Amino acid sequence: MLTRSQTQLMHQHTISGKQSWTPLLDCFLITMGLFAVSIILSCASASAESEGGYEHGRLHLPFVGHTTFGKYPPLSDWTELQRVRERPDFAVLGVPNDMGTQFRSGARMGPRGIREASTLYQFGHKEVFDADTGETYSYGSVLDVGDVDIVHTDQATSLNRTQEAVEAILSANVTPIILGGDHAITAPVCAALQVLQRPVVTEAKEGKPVTTFLVQIDAHLDFVDQRHGVRFGHGNSMRRCLELPHIDSMLQLGIRGVSSTAKSGFQDAAAMGSTVLSVRKVRELGVAAVAEKVPLGAMVYFSIDIDGLDPSIAPGTGTPSHGGFLYYEVKDLLRSIIRRGELVGLDLVEVAPPYDPAGVTTTLAARLLLDAMGFAKAANAGKNTGHAGQPPARGEL
Repeated sequence: MLTRSQTQLMHQHTISGKQSWTPLLDCFLITMGLFAVSIILSCASASAESEGGYEHGRLHLPFVGHTTFGKYPPLSDWTELQRVRERPDFAVLGVPNDMGTQFRSGARMGPRGIREASTLYQFGHKEVFDADTGETYSYGSVLDVGDVDIVHTDQATSLNRTQEAVEAILSANVTPIILGGDHAITAPVCAALQVLQRPVVTEAKEGKPVTTFLVQIDAHLDFVDQRHGVRFGHGNSMRRCLELPHIDSMLQLGIRGVSSTAKSGFQDAAAMGSTVLSVRKVRELGVAAVAEKVPLGAMVYFSIDIDGLDPSIAPGTGTPSHGGFLYYEVKDLLRSIIRRGELVGLDLVEVAPPYDPAGVTTTLAARLLLDAMGFAKAANAGKNTGHAGQPPARGEL
C-alpha cells in the first residue's frame, strides 16, 4: 500500500493526464526498501527469541496481569496435577501460617509478598543467562497451586493440611516449592516426603540406608524439643524433621543465633545425625568442601530461613540476626549441592513483608527460589546428557 507522501509525489508528476515513470520507479524502490527493513527486523527478532529474548505477543510487564508466582499458570484443584497433559517440573505452594512465631509475626504475608516480587523476573524470557558464571538455563515448567487453607488459631489442623497438600504434589511426581510462613511449616512438609517411598541417598551410613538428606540455611538451629508444651513452633522444626524415620541426616548452615538453642540442643543435633556449620566455618571451608558433605546422588530437601542471610540484605523477617550469608554465598551453595543429587523439594520461610516496606527481602526470596529451580532443571538436563557435574564457566565463591 502506498503512503500518503508517495501518493502526493505521484500526483505532482502527473502532466496532461500522463504519469511520469520516474516517480513510479522511486515509489517501487522505496516500497522494496521498507520491505527489506521489515525482513531484517523480523530476523533480528527471531534471533533474539532463540537466545532467550522476549516471546511474541504481550509485553506483560511485571505490574501487569495476575500475580501468581513468576506469572506462571494457576491450578486451584491439586488433584488435577495427576491428570494435567504435561506434568510440570515444579508446583509452587504458599503456606501463610505464622502461628509458630515466638517474636514478631508477619510471615503469614510471605507467600503473597514473594509472589508479587517474583513478577520482576518474568518478562517473557525463555532462558536465563547468568553473566557472572556464563551459564544459560531455564526454570522449567511451573504451576502455582495457591495456598494451604490455614485455620486461624488452629495450628494442628493447619499443619496437617500442609502435609496433605505437599503429599498431593509429591504423589503427582512434581517437585514442591514452598513459600512460608514461619519455620514451623517445615516439619509437616518433611513428613510428606515419606510418599517418595525410595531412599534419598545412594550411599549407606554405618551399614544402614540413608534416607532423606535435609539441608537447612538459617541463623538459628531450631532444635528445641519443647517449650511449655509447644513442640511444633518455629523453634522446634528441625528436631521434628530429624525424628522422622525417613530423614537420616541433616546439614545446618549459617547457624549463629545466640540463645535460640541451648548447648544441649547442639549436642542432641550432632547425636541425631546433624552437621552444624556457622557462617564463618562455611567461609573457611569454601562452598565446594561444604557441598561434598552431602552424599553424591542424594535426594535433597532444602529449607531456607531468610534470616540465614544478613539483615543488611534481608531485613524483612521476624528474628533478624547479624553476620549472615550474602546472596552469592547462598546461590553458590544451592548450585553446588543441587548438582550433587536430586532436589526433591524446597521451602523458603520467615519472610515478613511488613518489616521491609521497600520489598528488598521479598525480591531476594523470589530470586533464590528461581535460582534453585534453574539449577535443578539444569542438573536434571545434565544427567540426561552426562554433564551434570560440570562447574560453571567461572569459579564459585
